[in-house]
Amino acid sequence: MEQPNQTYIDSLSGGDEAFKQKLIDIIKKEYPEEKQVYFDNYNAKNFKLAADNVHKLKHKISILGLEKSYDVAVAYETNLLEGSIDQKEEFEAILNAITIYLEDL
Repeated sequence: MEQPNQTYIDSLSGGDEAFKQKLIDIIKKEYPEEKQVYFDNYNAKNFKLAADNVHKLKHKISILGLEKSYDVAVAYETNLLEGSIDQKEEFEAILNAITIYLEDL
């Protein structure tokens, strides 16, 4: 499985460490909240709202350099909209990897 990284954040910040830290702080604040809302909606079997949550989380996945994981999220979002939970385990493994990564930052 791919590992989250700061490559894209580094390119966005252009060497501005204050800006880079601000981006990281925003991700660290928003990510746990967005992840929890996803789980709440999924557990309530509200797959349409869960798909919306996956859509929001895709941006964090992309920013953290997870290109293949982004593709999994796109497919999972579509599946949820169709009432299918295919790729749930893969998507939630990605969320777990991001959680661990952000805790270590």
